[in-house]
This record gives sequence, structure tokens and C-alpha cells, in this order.
Amino acid sequence: MLVTKRLHTFVANLLVMNAPFIFGRLATDKNFTDRKKELNHLKQNFISGINTILISPRRWGKSSLVQKSGEEVVKSEKNLKMVYMDLFNIRTEEEFYKNLSEKVFKAVSGRIEELIENTKNFMKQWVPKITFTPDAQQEISFGLDWHKVKKQPDEILNLAEVIATEKRLKIVICIDEFQNIAYFENPLAFQKKIRSHWQRHQKTSYCLYGSKRHMLMEVFASPSMPFYKFGDLMFLEKISSENWQPFIVGRFKSTGKKIPKKLALRIAELMENHPYYVQQLAQLCWLRTDKETDDAVIDESLDSLIMQLSLLFQSLTESLSTTQVNFLKALLDGVTMLSSKDTIEKYNLGTSANVNRIKGALIGREIIDEHNGKLTILDPVYAIWLNRYYFI
Repeated sequence: MLVTKRLHTFVANLLVMNAPFIFGRLATDKNFTDRKKELNHLKQNFISGINTILISPRRWGKSSLVQKSGEEVVKSEKNLKMVYMDLFNIRTEEEFYKNLSEKVFKAVSGRIEELIENTKNFMKQWVPKITFTPDAQQEISFGLDWHKVKKQPDEILNLAEVIATEKRLKIVICIDEFQNIAYFENPLAFQKKIRSHWQRHQKTSYCLYGSKRHMLMEVFASPSMPFYKFGDLMFLEKISSENWQPFIVGRFKSTGKKIPKKLALRIAELMENHPYYVQQLAQLCWLRTDKETDDAVIDESLDSLIMQLSLLFQSLTESLSTTQVNFLKALLDGVTMLSSKDTIEKYNLGTSANVNRIKGALIGREIIDEHNGKLTILDPVYAIWLNRYYFI
């Protein structure tokens, strides 16, 4: 009877579609959680024109933090323009230059007429082809002559700086998934090219961020790489349980529902403070709550979340080698001396050299992460699934 009642509550709340938790898209306004220290740090860098490198695992809220910082800065700094790029599906230099020029022009142009005028004024060596729909500026795109751009990309790489100087602006260019430049035809040469231009810019600064820590560290922390010491290096940490607790309680309260503080804390701790999953589990609990959440609601919501993702987790696990799965088992068992003789024998890991290869492969696939010398499974729900349903 109780399960049936919860099901009715879940369906009714789902139909209302006013769930107070956000995941899978940018968190803004009241949905933005804590991050006061990082927010102020990033805002000050934007205002001061300091280049910033922001690194954290996927779904920890980097994009929301950058967007929130930019939104707040432009309210107080009227001559500052924000440019946002995402390299998620950009795999060539040509696409990069096209995207960069489009984003810069859109950021500094209020109307279609102004955009056309800007392209005429600031594209000296060649004129891009512009296509757009009359009623939507967002549909504007540039067709570049790639052969000309490839020979002389300076105009695009310096475009923001030239515009900022001419119009007496400050421009901040934010580039998400920056590690994807590794997929370009000659990534090292490309890095040298853009660094040689961007390091001279005075009116334009850059915020480069991404989720693959090992790849980004190679780009920004290796003395042999062009972007070594390019800017202020920030590592985004998880939001603490103490900050999640009032947020979850407050979001429930805003819709006339109640969750005890200890249960809000339990949600955060079950999800190991992973921003995406804390919001997702909190929403599932909210959907199943009529008036006040209890432990049974949390247990049922967690089971539902695990089941939603079980096929994905099964497919992921089947793609791993036996030694990689054994390595994850050792991590879940709390083993820290993974290269010790006893561990290698107990978990059939092969050799100490093989342990390092396994670790590198799992980090490369973003299944585990190494931070401050500690290895962890990045996805807390995957870790629970492994313990409950795989390593039985």
C-alpha cells in the first residue's frame, strides 16, 4: 500500500514538472550551489584579465561555475564581454577557427547590422560568408576560406584582442573541453601557434577548462609544453556535505515539502558529494515525497537510480579486461598498496608494471581518478552497483 502511494506521488510530481533540482544542464540562479570561494576567485581573474585554467572531473559543475562567474561580472563591468566555446565536438583547426570567429563576433555585436559591420571592419585579409535567419541571430554562421585561413590564422587568433582594443573593451574567452585539441592533426604545433599569439594579449584573457585531468595536466603543467604556466591553475573540488545539506533542505522547503537535515546530509554522503548525482538523487527523493522524506524514500530512490544506470554499468564493465575489473575490486576493498606482492597475488593483477598500465588505462577512460596520491572511482553510483550487483 505504501509503495503504491509513493508511486502515485511520484507520478503526480512528475506531471507537475517543477522539480527543484537541476542536473544535466547548467545550474543558474537559485539552482547554483555554494562555490562562493571559487566564484569570487574566478570573477576576480576575469576582471583583472588573468588567464585561468580550471580542472575537475566531468559533471562537477565547471561549466556552471564559469557561466555564473561570467553572468555576475558583466553586470558590474559594462565594458567586459564574455565569449563561450565548447570543443566537445570540434576535432580540427578549421572548426576551431570558424567557431572562435563566430563566438567573438556574436559577443561584441548587438544587432545583425552591427555584426555585419564588425566583420567588414575587423576581417581585413578575407571576408567571411555570413548566413543567418532573419528572426534569429543565433543562427548566424561563418563560411571561412580554409585554405587562406590555414596559411595565415593570425587574424582570427588576434581577432578578440583587436576588437577589444578598438572598442575599448575587455574580452574573456572561455573554452570548455580544451583537452580536445589533442585530437587535432598536429596538436603540439597548434598549441605553439595559439600560445604565441595569446600570450601577447592585454585586453583579452582566457579561461581554459576541461574534465580529463591527466590530459590537461600534460598540457598545462609540463615544462616542455607550450601552455606551461599560461595562467592561474585552479582545481575544482567537490561541494562539501555541510553546504549540500542546507541547499537540499531549502529546495524541498521552497516547494512546500520537508526533508530532515540528517537525511539531506545522507543524500550528499551516499553520492560522495558528486554534484550531478547529489542533485539527481535529491530530485528522485523529492518526486517520491508527499509531505516529508524518510529513509525508505531515499533507499527506494537510490535503488531506482542504480537500476536506471545498470545497463550502462554492465556494458562498461564488460568492456574492461579481467585485470582491470580486479583492480576496481581492490579499490573497493580499500586496498592502497596496489603494487604490493600480496595485492597482486590476491587480485590476480599480473605484475607491478601491469598494475601501472591498468591504472593508466582506467584513468584515461575516466573510470578512476588520482588526486593527492589517492585513487578513487569517479562515478559513486557505479561503485555502489559494483559492490551490490557485480562483486557478489
